[in-house]
Amino acid sequence: MIVTTANDMIEAPIGDSNGAEKNISSHADAAAARHDEPHARSGKQPRQNNQPRRDKRDVHGWVVLDKPIGMTSTHAVAVVKRLFSAKRAGHAGTLDPLASGGLPIALGEATKTVPFVMDGRKRYRFTVAWGEERDTDDTEGRAVKTSELRPSTEAILALLPRFTGLIEQTPPQYSAIKVQGERAYDLARDGETVDLKPRPVEIHHLSLVEQPDSSHSVFEAECGKGTYVRALARDIGRLLGCFGHICALRRTLVGPFGEADMIPLEQLEALCDRAASGEGSLADALMPVETALDDIPALAVTRADAARLHRGQAVLLRGRDAPNSSGTVYVTVAGRLLALAEIGNGELIPKRVFNLTGLTASSARSNESV
Repeated sequence: MIVTTANDMIEAPIGDSNGAEKNISSHADAAAARHDEPHARSGKQPRQNNQPRRDKRDVHGWVVLDKPIGMTSTHAVAVVKRLFSAKRAGHAGTLDPLASGGLPIALGEATKTVPFVMDGRKRYRFTVAWGEERDTDDTEGRAVKTSELRPSTEAILALLPRFTGLIEQTPPQYSAIKVQGERAYDLARDGETVDLKPRPVEIHHLSLVEQPDSSHSVFEAECGKGTYVRALARDIGRLLGCFGHICALRRTLVGPFGEADMIPLEQLEALCDRAASGEGSLADALMPVETALDDIPALAVTRADAARLHRGQAVLLRGRDAPNSSGTVYVTVAGRLLALAEIGNGELIPKRVFNLTGLTASSARSNESV
């Protein structure tokens, strides 16, 4: 066996952040999902402009949509799924309708790799409006505290170290956290005050980017799993004594996917139109399934061992080329993704096997990830 290591697309991987997305949008997403449910059960797509229904097909890979403001994550997934006529689709981390930026959408077998993206670092650029704290911690809420004070650049910079590293953060009242079986945002909408406990989150980087005027500050944050950027704005505003809420938000990094990987919806639709007329291929819009696995080692196996793994059988690791490490690897055969597996006790044990029959990323996009 030959051991190879996947190239990192970012300098360091880390955890998932539910943070900047306003979880009140989860309610809207759920409503959209319920609206789509009859079509999901029937396996048929609704007619669009009296067009005939298209047969769904196997499509495998990632589309990193540059989500426009005003669109829910559920709607974005539905649009991309329809454009590709894909059988399966999902996203790696909800992005609030008021936010723009990277929404990684997994198609087909890529859905098996979603947790690896969810556990990656996320980077946000956001603007805080000073002078008002709102119950949702963003522009959609009602003002609950106000102040005539405005912070100086020096005062803001002096506070940033307190919000960098491992910190304790209380999630927003309007969040998707469950309290006695109910979502916090549902309880908040009903007028209840939810007692949410502080919890540890990690902020890898937080910087003040610019001060457009005395009432607004632009920040950039790179954070790990469970971080709420809305809560950052709230807590910084409280300590400054001027209060604040987020009025603009853009996600620029999700795990291995950065701004260079994002495709605007209009561009994606144009590509799909050209592909339908034979002037291109939808494969050009796809990133390989294994892009989500760039932060774990890759292990190449022989075709004989690949056949065993494909049947769900473990493979003994022996010989001078056998890896002496343990843990999760992704397995390839002849350069093609085969499985996610665990190395332990001298064995390679398959955990998730991939079947990439159907439309996959073009060879050019695949080579980009190597």
